[in-house]
Amino acid sequence: MYWPLLGIIFAVCAVLCAVGFKKFVYFLSIGYGFAIAGGSVAVLIICLANNATSGVLWLAILQTALFIAYGARLSGFLLARELKNAAYRKTLKEATGNDKKMPVFVLITIWLVVSALYTAQLSPMLFRYMNGAKDIAVPLIGIAISVFGIILESVADRQKSEQKKERPDMVATKGLYRIVRCPNYLGEIIFWIGVFVSGTTGFNSAGQWIMAVIALVCIIFIMFNGAQRLEKRQMGRYGSNSEYNDYADKTPIIIPLLPVYHLNRKESAEKKK
Repeated sequence: MYWPLLGIIFAVCAVLCAVGFKKFVYFLSIGYGFAIAGGSVAVLIICLANNATSGVLWLAILQTALFIAYGARLSGFLLARELKNAAYRKTLKEATGNDKKMPVFVLITIWLVVSALYTAQLSPMLFRYMNGAKDIAVPLIGIAISVFGIILESVADRQKSEQKKERPDMVATKGLYRIVRCPNYLGEIIFWIGVFVSGTTGFNSAGQWIMAVIALVCIIFIMFNGAQRLEKRQMGRYGSNSEYNDYADKTPIIIPLLPVYHLNRKESAEKKK
């Protein structure tokens, strides 16, 4: 399972997401992007040091560049939004209670857990090269899936920003938001599905499969949980708006064509009474 190497990646991720001690939400946002970008560089260095990329160095560099692009885009977007958007800062405080001091042991627990999660998310890349996998087709398919996910997230974030400028009193409903209400979360899921796919032909033990599967399941759960919390906030703000209710009742929340429109059914029903 390469525990010592995973420990190195864990340490790198922990250092880079430690920004969460300033605001705990950063553990899962800005620090998340930093950790994934920096952790991928650590994976590449480890593989190079162990001569594990012979014949496929270009592929390893390509995957690392993908993770760096992902992390830089995510952290850059979130940081710029928080610094420039006063309304977003207010919403963030209301949603997370950032003004409240969290016990140190709780912060440390969150820090260690998310660092372990980020390590597991990067593990498919480590396992592929350390196991000596030399195939190219499957990892390229995985990379293509991940690239699509990044593009989807980027376009969704831009469309949302543009629409909120036009109509700050309403959620985004155009472009990708006609298909699902959380296309950025969908893009995140697709990105990590691609990472998982890229590693599948390199796993050589049940433990490696389990770690990679757990990481993917956790990301999917986090995205659905995030969509649920977002919907709850939106219902609190727009629940009396018939335009919002009509949009929410007809647009899947996160997966296209899947008729799951609400993750807060009771709250939705109460708002309409």
